[in-house]
Amino acid sequence: MYWYFALVGLVALERGAELVVARRNFAWSLARGGVVSGRRHYPPMVVLHVGLLAACVLEVWLGDRPFVPWLGGPMVALVLAAQVLRWWCITALGPHWNTQVVVVPGLSPVRSGPYRWSRLRHPNYVAVAVEGLALPLAHGAWVTALVFTGLNAALMVVRIRCESAALSAATA
Repeated sequence: MYWYFALVGLVALERGAELVVARRNFAWSLARGGVVSGRRHYPPMVVLHVGLLAACVLEVWLGDRPFVPWLGGPMVALVLAAQVLRWWCITALGPHWNTQVVVVPGLSPVRSGPYRWSRLRHPNYVAVAVEGLALPLAHGAWVTALVFTGLNAALMVVRIRCESAALSAATA
């Protein structure tokens, strides 16, 4: 169980690193006239993501969830793959990447990295969805996996609509 708690801790540290990058990119965007959208959905998104990490630990600990190797091993691999995809997205977007919806008018959309494939419009959200399912299942926290996946799907509908509207407004 303790190795799993260490894994969740590492994911929490990774999320902290994301916030450092996001804060820097937020300032960069605002300095260039960036427009912030979707302020209403951002706090619930933060609560959901912090809740994921807390629920992973609590369900495994309080629910005495066992580690099932045939499931846990592949799920840990998916968690790691999600981190690779996430940081590929962050790197490709550079200062455009943020945890909030911020659009700098006049800048062209990024078409490099995973964003060069038009059929995969939101690869960062694929990473979030995979991580949100795989991290809890790495140690049998199936309730957390189901609840997060459902809530995240609903939130992503709102988020993607917000981003699309913000990008359309900026390019109009």
